[in-house]
Amino acid sequence: MYEYKTVNNFLWITLLYAVTAFVPVYGQEGEVLLPFRFPFPDDMDKVERLDFDKDGDPDAIRYTIHGGIPVMWVDDDDDMKANDWEGDIDNDCVLIDRDKDGTFAGPWDFSVDYGDENGDGVADVQLVVGNGDSAVRNEWDWAADIMWFIDDGEQDANFAYVDWNKIDLKCWEHYGHANFYADYHGQTTFTKMNVSSFRMHDFRYSWENPFYFFDMDGDTHSEMAIRLEDTPVFKNKPEGINGRVDNSLFKDLDEAIDVTFIGVLDKGYISFDLDNDNAPSNEFDFDMSLQFNGEHGYDYNHMKRPFSSIDGLKAADTLMFDSRWRHLSELVYPTRDASRDILFKDGNWEACWFVFDEDDDCARWERVELLQPKELFKTGMRNEGLDHNPQADEIGDRGEFDLDNSGKGNLYIAPFDGRMHLYGAEWGAWRIDQDAYSYQGYGGLYDRSGYVRSQLKAPRFGTVKYSDTDGNGFIDLLEYDLNGDTLFEHNLSFKALGIEDTNEIISMQTTDYKVLSELYQKMGDAIWDKGQRALATLEGFGLNTAWYAFYKQPKSLREKYSYGYWINFYCYWDLRKFFEKTGDQDMVVATDKAFLSGKWEALPKKK
Repeated sequence: MYEYKTVNNFLWITLLYAVTAFVPVYGQEGEVLLPFRFPFPDDMDKVERLDFDKDGDPDAIRYTIHGGIPVMWVDDDDDMKANDWEGDIDNDCVLIDRDKDGTFAGPWDFSVDYGDENGDGVADVQLVVGNGDSAVRNEWDWAADIMWFIDDGEQDANFAYVDWNKIDLKCWEHYGHANFYADYHGQTTFTKMNVSSFRMHDFRYSWENPFYFFDMDGDTHSEMAIRLEDTPVFKNKPEGINGRVDNSLFKDLDEAIDVTFIGVLDKGYISFDLDNDNAPSNEFDFDMSLQFNGEHGYDYNHMKRPFSSIDGLKAADTLMFDSRWRHLSELVYPTRDASRDILFKDGNWEACWFVFDEDDDCARWERVELLQPKELFKTGMRNEGLDHNPQADEIGDRGEFDLDNSGKGNLYIAPFDGRMHLYGAEWGAWRIDQDAYSYQGYGGLYDRSGYVRSQLKAPRFGTVKYSDTDGNGFIDLLEYDLNGDTLFEHNLSFKALGIEDTNEIISMQTTDYKVLSELYQKMGDAIWDKGQRALATLEGFGLNTAWYAFYKQPKSLREKYSYGYWINFYCYWDLRKFFEKTGDQDMVVATDKAFLSGKWEALPKKK
């Protein structure tokens, strides 16, 4: 069973049904080595073979594992041999009666179904159905999973990661920083819903529907990810539960059904590894994400994908509590080719959020998690601050918020910092983590981490706030809190200094990953070049730049992007302080203008 605890207002669920009398017979069944293969039968002599169609070969195999947990393999492709003791994992289904109540695919039970679409002997589809408690009604069940993995051409037979000792889905387990055992790598697709199967209406739909990973250069790593969400409708939804409300949809459904879908996306996300620096030991290194929100974002009910291998052997249904998910001919979700246009062209979105991983410490598999337009200086999970989302980086990221989606997710490069910004954003903020002290990594939150972030909490941090005061879609006011006291001690106004704030807009609808990556390369080079011009300007006024020797030695594109920024920033403050100390107020103003415009050459030369 599971133990339920409330931690930080979130339900935290611990698996308790682990077999206590079971004595491991080999390494994978212990508590040290990772279990990758399905457990062997407790007793090979007690393997039961069932011949439903009386044709002389088995159609199902039953036995127990882990000292008494019943399992049944169902042979969906009719290739099981008389002496087989387990099914295959190309087109069969395994059912596990985790709670040992004598029924498969019921409360607390776990099932994995495989489908071979092209008949080549390699699975193309995997469905994992992990059920929770029947007492959970009308809401999410975070102890339950309904998850489809779909191979989009890789033919690697790698899907979800299941811990076969705990008999549970563990898709966040990984090696090193971000080498996840679940197949988030390369060209792959999954859909996911957290509810027990016997509470769900139509298995063709899902909540994360779908989650696409894109291998843009054929290196088996993911350079781009898109997640589309269709928030479910819960019957008699309790207050405070995330979900849509429409009880009329349940009028003609079985009383046991608590959740259904309307086939309309209300959230969409896209993430980019702009410098394409993912590699072994750095498998996930997304740099930038966009999120689109809108109750009527996109109706995808017409996007039906047929499957030939997910309609299983019906003769086994009588042994199952709920077999509906075994008999499908299609799934309904937006196509891979259409997913980007849904975000930037075809969707009816009401808001767009943007985040950039400025401290380059995010190793999450799905995206750089979005900051939210909440309290500027509040920190912590579910604490109504920018990092309200538990998956967000507490400090180090830069978020910007277009609250009416007037900019349609488009971007621009601002002269004052040379970075990408969200066109149409009313405001934004960057919590500075200059040396990635509060290192995020994959983020924590799961199993071995407990429901806490794995990063260090910084006692103080600097903040830059960005505002568009005239509503033209471009930042025109910068406010700085550089001593961490939550008060802005310095500001720069484009209007006050007579500087134009408009810039060339980057159309995300027409800018593909290759062009965007090339643009990032040019952006990094330009930031570095501006830093060199700032150094030359500083030296022109007799100020020593050797203090910044570290930042003069970038070893990658990302370091040119980051080091160039800090060189430019430090040079600005050195010059400003120098002119303040020497009593030259005109040059203080001129330095502000040179910094905001990005034109150090416009600063009057030393007399």
